[in-house]
Amino acid sequence: MRDALVAAAFRLFLERGYEQTTVDDIVALAGVGRRSFFRYFPSKEDVVFPDHERCLADMTAFLAASDDAHEPVRRVCDAARLVLRMYAENPTFSVQRYRLTKRVPGLRAYELSVVWRYERALAQYLRERFAGRRDGTLRADVIAAAVVAAHNNALRSWLRSDGQDDAGAAVDHALGYVQSTYGAAPPAAPAPDEQPDDVVVVVSRRGAPLWRVVQEIEATLRRD
Repeated sequence: MRDALVAAAFRLFLERGYEQTTVDDIVALAGVGRRSFFRYFPSKEDVVFPDHERCLADMTAFLAASDDAHEPVRRVCDAARLVLRMYAENPTFSVQRYRLTKRVPGLRAYELSVVWRYERALAQYLRERFAGRRDGTLRADVIAAAVVAAHNNALRSWLRSDGQDDAGAAVDHALGYVQSTYGAAPPAAPAPDEQPDDVVVVVSRRGAPLWRVVQEIEATLRRD
């Protein structure tokens, strides 16, 4: 039923235009009553974004399942990839929605409100992880905004290609920039032939001349 309503709505949006299509038109084409429509969608705008509530719930659950072992910036980047997966599940529908949203100012405003909810979920997780740090709230909000901006930049590039480009590669590149800027740097690996520095401990009598101390150190190193 839900999928049938979405399919009917987009067929009419493409044929007649969004503003010219009413809820009555959608339910008539789908062969259901108005009550059935509003059981699934609070408004006509919601039928354009039928999958965002599920995706937001998935993202919230994903972040809630995090623990201290998860690096926070990498975790929110991985959470953003859930949104990409939602778009990539149905490229044709995603491209149609992108084109429609560009033409209808009210839908663009609605989409911005949806994006803000994603950003708020990311920021809330980061605020909890950065609690107690100096400027923790500021850092959380800046990183959340950066993740959303990077993800959306890559996503729109993919949509403008009519879903033909590699969406995963584009988003990975964009989010990689965020991780390299704000994430924890991985520990540097030692060079293959690099040896750890020697530490030599010498016990010497108080007042021993310096030449005697140096002699004891040299003798110890020769023994090693």
